[in-house]
Amino acid sequence: MVQGSDSHCSACRNGCGRSLKSHGSTPSSESQRHSNRRRRIDPLTPARSIIKLVDYVGAAWFELNEFIGSLVWLFVDAFTWIYRSLVLRQVRIGRSALVTQILRVGVRSIAIVSLVSGCIGFILALQTAPSLAQFGQVDKVANLVGVAVLRELGPLIAAVVLTGFAGASIAAEIGTMVVNEEIEALESMALNPIRFLVVPRLIATAISLFLLTIIGDLCAVFAGGVVGVVFLDIPYEVYKLNTLQQLTTSDFSTGLIKSIMFGTVLGLIACRNGLRVSGGAAGVGKATTDTVVQTIVTVIFLDLGFTAFFYAVGWT
Repeated sequence: MVQGSDSHCSACRNGCGRSLKSHGSTPSSESQRHSNRRRRIDPLTPARSIIKLVDYVGAAWFELNEFIGSLVWLFVDAFTWIYRSLVLRQVRIGRSALVTQILRVGVRSIAIVSLVSGCIGFILALQTAPSLAQFGQVDKVANLVGVAVLRELGPLIAAVVLTGFAGASIAAEIGTMVVNEEIEALESMALNPIRFLVVPRLIATAISLFLLTIIGDLCAVFAGGVVGVVFLDIPYEVYKLNTLQQLTTSDFSTGLIKSIMFGTVLGLIACRNGLRVSGGAAGVGKATTDTVVQTIVTVIFLDLGFTAFFYAVGWT
């Protein structure tokens, strides 16, 4: 009996051992399986990546078109009210509201635009003087500062400063009106928000940026003259003569045309983002941030387009 039971136990042990060997896994086989699993590549992965890329590009493209379309629609609507007021004399645009906006947008920005433009003229003269000195043409600093400021830097700097100073304020103001349902109150009284809110601010930003560009140009050229006379030992009469001889009518007109367009775009973007606010205080903050970013990017692209156009038609 004992021998039979022993043989039966040994048989069981042998069978279990064979079973473990057949169904078990060694460390080497386990690592092999993991490596095979890692080698397996989903054939749809490249397609999914392409689809995500196309989806992202398509969404950005539609968003850009919607942004441009909304600006065009707002401009056409506002221009219609301006035309009916100034040409057809069918409606009136409140002069008090327009003057108030010019004071808030333009007059309050004079100091900061003058300061920044003066610093830019100072820096530009100091940076270009060493290079011109290598060719014995230090007195040509006046020519370079005058052309660069009047054609490019003047309107661009004024637009950027006014965007942060006034554009964000306009977006926040109109956005707060939307959150407080003041826009709906105007519409319930048959008062068009475009006429009473957008048009005064749009005209104010265009006029203000036009005037601020002139002030900024004068400050920048004056600061460059201070550098030339005080630091570079250029006689005042020579600096003034070089500046006046270099500048032409096209230099003045191109910068002023840009300033009007930049001011119009600034007002359009600020009013658009303000009117589209949703979500309470968080929406107002987002509209303010979007206004600053979108306006600066749009102004730079507009500057590029105008510069290329003026160069193509020979207005240089």
